Amino acid sequence: MYIEDQTFKGIDVETLRKAEYEYCTFINCDFGNYNLSGFKFIECDFDGCNFSNANLVDTAFKQVTFTECKMLGLLFDKCDLFNLEMKFENTMLSHSSFYKLNLKRTVFNTCNLTAVDFSEANLSDAYFDGSDLSGAVFQNSNLQGADFRGAENFTIHPEENTIKGAKFLKSNLEGLLRHYKIKLS
Repeated sequence: MYIEDQTFKGIDVETLRKAEYEYCTFINCDFGNYNLSGFKFIECDFDGCNFSNANLVDTAFKQVTFTECKMLGLLFDKCDLFNLEMKFENTMLSHSSFYKLNLKRTVFNTCNLTAVDFSEANLSDAYFDGSDLSGAVFQNSNLQGADFRGAENFTIHPEENTIKGAKFLKSNLEGLLRHYKIKLS
């Protein structure tokens, strides 16, 4: 089934059919704890939606934007990875996993990324302006060219990640030095 150029506002997601949604807008929809396995979202916008604890196995997100969404505890690494491309604006993503994903050039603008797992992810040229990375895990991650200048509360071990060309402010270098137990003043 193919659904194109529709707007869904505050709908009961139980009424949504497993389908390919293209150029659709979802406003204030609650997908929390819902099984979205096999759904395909292509060039869709989600505004003010809740996805917390939804099942994303084989869910496709291709050129999708999430704005002011609540997306807690999601396993994005279970999604359909073919052409996976997402943008996040003012969104809560705490306790979610992006393990081993290709997130090159992904925008995380003013997001809550508390305790998010970015292990082994390709975050080259990603953008984290205004985002809180408290407890976020970067392990064997590719952070080349990533922009952390507006990020806060991150801890990144330079020897366990590729950080060549990553951008930081002098005032937020503590997140790179925390592992060395150096005191900055």
